[in-house]
Amino acid sequence: MGVLSIGVFSSLIGSMNLDFALKLADAALQKGHKVNLWLSGNATSLVKKDQKHLKDYSTGEKPLKALLEKGVEVCTCEACTLARGIQKTDAIEGVQWNAMHWYLAKIHESDRVLHIGGE
Repeated sequence: MGVLSIGVFSSLIGSMNLDFALKLADAALQKGHKVNLWLSGNATSLVKKDQKHLKDYSTGEKPLKALLEKGVEVCTCEACTLARGIQKTDAIEGVQWNAMHWYLAKIHESDRVLHIGGE
């Protein structure tokens, strides 16, 4: 099967980009593909562990952990994450921290690339 790299560049509030990206990554895994997930901008909030789960408000923590357990490579933009006050000690275990060159390298080795968000 192929390699899919997904770059998530979420907007501030009211965006379903994160939920969509997580569901897409899981669907690709179920089809046998390898998946890389790059989080940039406000999408980096996804990596914070122990977020409060409210009714009808998705933090994405559970699906992200499940994807990590299934072998998805998840990397957060270190500068974007730190700028939002999230430290490495606050992050979900298994999430990589790096600069854009990580994503560019994954794009190079991918069969398909999808950028979500950035509006």
